Amino acid sequence: MISSDIDPNIKIRKIEDLYDSPVFVYVNKFDEAAVRTFASEIQKAESNKQPVIPVLIDSYGGQVYALLAMVDILKRAKKPVATIAVGKAMSCGAILFTCGAEGMRYISPNATLMIHDVSTGSMGKVEEIKADAAEAERLNVKVYEMMAKNCGQDLGYFMDIVHAKGHADWFLDAQEAQLHKIANHIRVPEFNVKVSLDVSFK
Repeated sequence: MISSDIDPNIKIRKIEDLYDSPVFVYVNKFDEAAVRTFASEIQKAESNKQPVIPVLIDSYGGQVYALLAMVDILKRAKKPVATIAVGKAMSCGAILFTCGAEGMRYISPNATLMIHDVSTGSMGKVEEIKADAAEAERLNVKVYEMMAKNCGQDLGYFMDIVHAKGHADWFLDAQEAQLHKIANHIRVPEFNVKVSLDVSFK
């Protein structure tokens, strides 16, 4: 994914002496610990000289509140964010994937996305279960509309499709992800670092 183009006139011992290696943010889990790591890595990428923040997603999903925290972190980023789905981007992973900048959402040819309703494993008194169900519904609408906005679709686009499927898990391959405007490109991008030396005599 990273390639280097270095002027042969530059004599070095270690390539790392010339530039800060690009920071890639990897997302595998969605929990409180993952949010802290995510925030730290995004900050490193912001402080680096790289023009883009690549976020690689390979995840089965996790906690929706952790997802929303990560989304807020991305919204505050000053550099454009490129999301890259490799292997799998399911549930929370699929939603985070749509948060990449327009034109900068990449999916590897063999990757799989999966979209489904927010779930709750609530237990307890009837009123507590009702409250949890209402919160799950609020979050459900929120993330579906977020995805739709990110992908340039009508607000109910993804929710309607999942509803038509009987609220079953919706698995998409790379071509389907691109068809529904979730992914912009079916490939893994290359991060090229060019280092040159210009010498003049006047």
